[in-house]
Amino acid sequence: MSFDPASYVFSQPSAPTAIRASTVLPARRENVELRTSDGHRLVGELALPESGEVKATLITLHPLPTHGGFMDSHVYRKASYRLPALAGIAVLRFNTRGTGSPRGTSDGAFEEGIGERLDVEAAVKFAVDRGLPNRWLVGWSFGTELALMYGASEPVASEVEGAILLSPPLHRATEVHLKEWAASHKPLKVLVPELDDYLQPAEATERFGVVPQARVVGVDGAKHLWVGEKYAGRVLNEIVDEVLPGRAGDGSTRTELPHEWAGPVATAHA
Repeated sequence: MSFDPASYVFSQPSAPTAIRASTVLPARRENVELRTSDGHRLVGELALPESGEVKATLITLHPLPTHGGFMDSHVYRKASYRLPALAGIAVLRFNTRGTGSPRGTSDGAFEEGIGERLDVEAAVKFAVDRGLPNRWLVGWSFGTELALMYGASEPVASEVEGAILLSPPLHRATEVHLKEWAASHKPLKVLVPELDDYLQPAEATERFGVVPQARVVGVDGAKHLWVGEKYAGRVLNEIVDEVLPGRAGDGSTRTELPHEWAGPVATAHA
């Protein structure tokens, strides 16, 4: 039986609540299904602001499923828990083909990033069809490969504003894909942990140098998986800074999302 986001039980504390890893803030959450052009059904969840306008939309691409990556990978889970309420941002999470999570298992099998092109296209089409505005790809590890390989070419490129990359390994994505991004002139923000296992800030700066508009942000002390509230929070701040209109856009983090919430809260259980 797949997880139902309506099962969260919200209560109103008498005092502001510290936002922790398991804190779930109010949102309109629904289980969704994406359909790929080759006939696969992909399972996911859409979290929308409970009220008010949707200011931006994150289309999240998860880490490598053969190494534990899925739509519930912790940074994306925290984005869905917090960003609709704190920043008016919609968060679309889904399992790529053959990937399973408490939400369920998507049809198909892992295809080394090749067949997953159709998964990216299906997710973007879903967001477009739902009328979700200001759409951004957010890739993490393997998800950055998908964003780089397919985000700057049609039918995706004309439907997204740009991309944010978390811990890009640059294994599958090549200089050809980087040059496509360069030619697209679309924003590309690249968050690189200081202690990453695959690509660290100095090398990332060199390799992304072929994309003039790419902004590489090294994060001191962070590792590939962004473990720890300090680092997950930094990622969410950087994402909000990039996708909301009117920000400085100079590569510095200006956003500091609240650490407390005065409204109803729920607690997620593993």
